[in-house]
Formats: sequence, C-alpha cells, structure tokens
Amino acid sequence: MSLLALIVALLLEQLHPLSSRKYLYGWLSGYVDFFQQNFNAGEHRHGKIAWLVAVLPLLAGVMAAYWLLYRVHPVFAWAFNVLVLYLTMGFRQFSHFFTGIHLALRAGRLDEARDLLSRWRGIPSHELNAEEIARVTIEQALIASHRNVFGVIVWFVLFSALGLGGAAGALLYRLGQFLRMHWGIEGRDELGEFGGFARKAFYALEWLPIRLTAMTFAIVGNFEDAIYCWRTQAASWPDPEAGILLASGAGALGVRLGMPLPQGGVLEDRAELGVGDDADADFMQSAIGLVWRSVVFWMILLLLLSLASLLT
Repeated sequence: MSLLALIVALLLEQLHPLSSRKYLYGWLSGYVDFFQQNFNAGEHRHGKIAWLVAVLPLLAGVMAAYWLLYRVHPVFAWAFNVLVLYLTMGFRQFSHFFTGIHLALRAGRLDEARDLLSRWRGIPSHELNAEEIARVTIEQALIASHRNVFGVIVWFVLFSALGLGGAAGALLYRLGQFLRMHWGIEGRDELGEFGGFARKAFYALEWLPIRLTAMTFAIVGNFEDAIYCWRTQAASWPDPEAGILLASGAGALGVRLGMPLPQGGVLEDRAELGVGDDADADFMQSAIGLVWRSVVFWMILLLLLSLASLLT
C-alpha cells in the first residue's frame, strides 16, 4: 500500500501540479514565525522548545487522522497518505526552473538562463557563463530532487514500517527542512542561538536519507567514480552533508561540479567535486536521467521488499 501511495502521488504531481503550493508555504511561514516571535530569546533551549511545540502537535494530529481513517476503512487511510505525499513531495516544485534553464541554454539565450537561475537560487547569477550556469543548475537539481523527493520517501517508508502512518514521516522531514531554512540559517544575528536546534534536528533527519540517495546515484550511475568522489571530495564542501550528495552525483555523471564562481565582482572559492568533463546542457539532461533512474530503482526495491514481506 505504501508503494502504491508513492506511485500515485508522483503521478498526480506530474499530471496535476499543485498550483496553490505557495499559499501552503505562506501559511507555514506564518505558523513558524509565530513560534519565533513568541519563543525566541536568543538561546538554544528556547529554539529547542519552539521546534518541539511547533512540530509534535502537527505530527500527532496527522497520526491521529491516519488511524481514525484506517478504523473507518484502510482505503481512506491510504488516500490520506496520498494527499500528504502530494502536498510534501514532487519534482514540479523545482523542475520548471530546471527545464527553463535547460531550454534557454540549448537555444543560446544566456540572459534568460541567468534570470531563471537567479530566481531559483535567490542569488544574482548575471556574472555566470553558460558552463557555470549548467554546473550550478545541476547542483541545485541534485539537492532539490533529494529534498523534495528522496528524503520524503525515506521518512515515509520508515514511519510506515514502524506502523506510525507514512504521512507523519513525510511531514516530519519537510517540517524539519522548513524550520531549518527559517530558523537555522547561520549569520542571522536576530535569531542568536535560537536556530541551533533546528540545524541539529535537520542534520539528524538528513543523515540516513542523504547517504541512501548518494548510494543510489552511485548504483544507477558510474559506481566507481561516485564512491571515489564521495570518499575524497565530500568533506571539502562547506556543508559536508550536501557535499556527499553532490560529490556522489558528480562522480556518477562524470561531470565536474563545484569550483570557483564569480559573485559580486569577486571569485567565490568552492571546492571541485566530481571527475570528467565540464558541465553543459547535455550533462543537464544526463542529470535528469540519473534522478529518474534513481526513482525507478527505489520503486523496484520497495516492490521487492513488499513482496518479501508478503511471503514471510
């Protein structure tokens, strides 16, 4: 049932993207801002209390709704899982940017590609050339596919296996990510140590999924190069956890990612990730193929695990 819920949610998101997702994010922003304004005294323990108070009631509500629906009929509980996955997971949350940049680079419309990348990253990209745009876009796509799809799947399956209702796992992962983005960004003086727990909590939530995703990239891509880059290059990235994903993905694709970028008139120093050729529009297409092969691999693996559980 969990596998079918994942497949249906992915198909729904492809066929009918959620156009009102920005309103959902707007509601969530207001929700987490309420806890920040009322709990933030600049200390780590206040951030911990706020995180728990913000997350646990929502998780309890989702689990209660799942079990109430399950008692009425399992199909209702399954439909509830599909709904929560539809709201929390999907490629369409970022694919329009990737597709637009890819098409713009193919057609030689560099200014359009720069504009789309700037809107996606929230960072000006007008200084980047075509190779740098392709390189950064691949990096963004690998991270976005993990956090919008693979990370959600891992926690959905874990909670399903524990009998807690997969919807709560998907929600936990996305809430942890959302709170890390809003409270856990380092350098925001107004937050003080308030965001420290949000960073630690998301690190804990990411530890297993990001390694499973990186390993999957290696399996469906160039395994030897992916593992080599993971072992030798990931730790040099500013965020070592993201470095695991990017190094494995770069090695699996045979492309060079990372490396310095011009930003604000100066060269931003970034470690080199991957081996092989410079990034271009063709490697962007290969990156999409890598992600979709990974999705298929996970679906086949879940199918085999489901069949094994039925036979035991």
